[in-house]
Amino acid sequence: MSGRLEKSLGYHFSQPELLRQALTHRSHSSPHNERLEFLGDSVLNFTVAALLFQRFPSLREGELSRMRANLVRQESLAEIAIDLRLGDCLLLGEGELKSAGFRRPSILADALEAIFGAIYIDAGFDAAQKTIAALFASRLGRIDPEDTGKDPKTALQEWLQARRHPVPQYALQATRGDAHAQEFEVTCSVPALNLETCGNGSSRRAAEQQAAQQALERLRVQT
Repeated sequence: MSGRLEKSLGYHFSQPELLRQALTHRSHSSPHNERLEFLGDSVLNFTVAALLFQRFPSLREGELSRMRANLVRQESLAEIAIDLRLGDCLLLGEGELKSAGFRRPSILADALEAIFGAIYIDAGFDAAQKTIAALFASRLGRIDPEDTGKDPKTALQEWLQARRHPVPQYALQATRGDAHAQEFEVTCSVPALNLETCGNGSSRRAAEQQAAQQALERLRVQT
């Protein structure tokens, strides 16, 4: 299984025990991946910052910071981990296994950062940077420099405030599915504009972001 993961990463560990540690959650055993996650987080942030700095030479510091935050946020890292089928390789304790921890975005994101830290220890910064650049290549390619990089909830609130409208209201409408695979339904409403949208997601936050994105798109079309 680790061989498949290494192939997906495009990197082969000379010290396999580092990969095992990166995949070990604290609920399973020690040494676990928390220290590697700490290191990998720093390597990831620097690498993404450097990639953005090189790709967008005319953007200001604030714009670059927002783009970086969007690229390295938990949801983005979890998506990459899912693409790598990282959850299949995680070493979890019994409790986390029963609660489907291998699907939890926080656990997936932390393990991915731990892998970056493990690569750094195994072969140095250049190897870690090369792996990160390859994994983030498609996301970097999709970045629109005209986009502020703000998440939909922030962008919607700022759009409304700039026009002196009240901030949006979010309400949980329904929760469906088992505890380990729930789906949330949330509405976003701006009563003053007679606007209401609905979003769905694997977390309440994700559902709110989807509802906010739909509201923002409708408002932009209307103006």
